[in-house]
Amino acid sequence: MSKSALKILLIDDDRMQFRLTQAQFRKIRAEAYELEWAETYEEGLEKLLSGAYAACLLDYRLGDRDGLELIQQAVGQGCRTPIVFLTAETAKRVDFAAMNAGALDYLVKGEITPRTLERSLRYALKLGETLEALRRLATRDQLTGLLNRREFDRILAEESERAARFGRPLALVLVDIDHFKRVNDTHGHPAGDEVLREVGRRLGALMRSVDRVTRFGGEEFALVVMEMDRAMALETARRICAEMRRSPFRAGDIELPVTVSAGVAVMPGDATDGKSLVAAADKALYAAKAAGRDRALAFGDL
Repeated sequence: MSKSALKILLIDDDRMQFRLTQAQFRKIRAEAYELEWAETYEEGLEKLLSGAYAACLLDYRLGDRDGLELIQQAVGQGCRTPIVFLTAETAKRVDFAAMNAGALDYLVKGEITPRTLERSLRYALKLGETLEALRRLATRDQLTGLLNRREFDRILAEESERAARFGRPLALVLVDIDHFKRVNDTHGHPAGDEVLREVGRRLGALMRSVDRVTRFGGEEFALVVMEMDRAMALETARRICAEMRRSPFRAGDIELPVTVSAGVAVMPGDATDGKSLVAAADKALYAAKAAGRDRALAFGDL
């Protein structure tokens, strides 16, 4: 396999179909693709969710189960790999069902040629890139690259519901840049933008992969912190404050000392749902700023 070869996953319970597909790939460009095979629904789903493949060819029939179910399950678990549906049927209902489930294209097995196979893969890969770019625009803050307010609202609703259902702790940390207006007024908005980007970068470096770092709005950031009680979340917020004051920020040739204030709230102790969790964290943040800024306070300690 060359370094530029794309890994393609075939999920099909028919070994003969795998060999036929291998032969089709050899007639395209052997160095452009590497085909791997999953023979069962379970193996195929596991490999697909690994994120290790550029695209997937998925058969309609997988023993007692079908590819439509697999697509829906994979997409429901966050799979973004472009999927091309393979079917022996030409009925439009199958085509529409596959596309509605999340497939980006489909091929009828008896009509596949090396040319149509490569064309379908190229189409799915390009469309997948476009959809990912649109998804990023819809969920990411353009300036910092962090998750945006809309995505924060969605994540908090899901995680607060899960925390309430299973009785698990969930913490929210609201972080606000101290005297941010002064940065814009004194050094200009480009310097302010650099400060926002650097705060976002430092927050991302501090938090765990399971947590969610978002730009809440303006100079305020919101961190959805999984499985942390009040003491642990407050310690995390204090580390954030320390990290921001540790070294000055650079905006061009200018060095700027930057500090932040943070408010912490947790479920179930401080709130019963996402809305009340935000309100509690906001009160703690306001108290931290009123107490002199550059510090973190927890709602439960007010």
